[in-house]
Amino acid sequence: MKILRPPLHACAIGDVPVLTTEDNIVSQPTKILNFLKKQKYNADYELSAKQGADTLAYIALLEEKLLPAVLHTFWVESDNYFTVTKPWFASRIPFPLSLILPGRMSKGALNRILLTRGEPPLYHLQEVEAQIYRDAKECLNLLSHRLGTSQFFFGDRPSTLDAYVFGFIAPLYKVHFPKVQLQGHLKQLSNLCRFCDDILNSYFKRNIGGFSPAGQEAVDANLQKLTQLVNKESNLIEKMDDSLRQSPQLPPRKLPTLKLTPAEEEDNSLRRLSP
Repeated sequence: MKILRPPLHACAIGDVPVLTTEDNIVSQPTKILNFLKKQKYNADYELSAKQGADTLAYIALLEEKLLPAVLHTFWVESDNYFTVTKPWFASRIPFPLSLILPGRMSKGALNRILLTRGEPPLYHLQEVEAQIYRDAKECLNLLSHRLGTSQFFFGDRPSTLDAYVFGFIAPLYKVHFPKVQLQGHLKQLSNLCRFCDDILNSYFKRNIGGFSPAGQEAVDANLQKLTQLVNKESNLIEKMDDSLRQSPQLPPRKLPTLKLTPAEEEDNSLRRLSP
């Protein structure tokens, strides 16, 4: 399996990740998992009915309690967005969509948070932020308690729930954010951190050794250069847009009025009178 840039049409609407096969293109995690199950790649085959019900319940909990805080951490918190998320995503999206989509996805994340949580008595964004981070920390605590000392959530084999949890918490655990409110709480839950490390070591062997100090410095330097480049391009587009808006607008050109000669007027009158 290879991790590649998403297809152009998927980038254009912001649907990632994307699974591409010989006959199908499937986007979004839930649809990808359902597609794999239909192809008989089912990680939940040996689960009991109760464990299957628990899986659905915990996935719903993740999407209700943890997802808003994850969206805020990546897409709404300005320091994280401009330093990490924007250049990161822009580097994987074809030009010129790389200049447009990150901002659109940021606005979409904020709208989703406000739509689901911006209800009375939470009228202000600061109040919404405080509530979603409280909910996220509570969700992480519940996941930590459920995992306990087990390797995976249902024993010694990974399941759909493990994939969901890993997808939510691994980026929080590994990405170097300037603002680390939720990340700091996650790193206090040692079993969830161990859970992420075990999956990375078992299923992403390319990253077992990690980066050497020199390699990490090179990555940080490249990320900084990429951040500066993306921000410069965005500023250039904004300036061009402002210049176009401020440029004098010429009035629409009027077409000359056509006047008929006396002969033409007489000819038209005869035509109207003729049967």
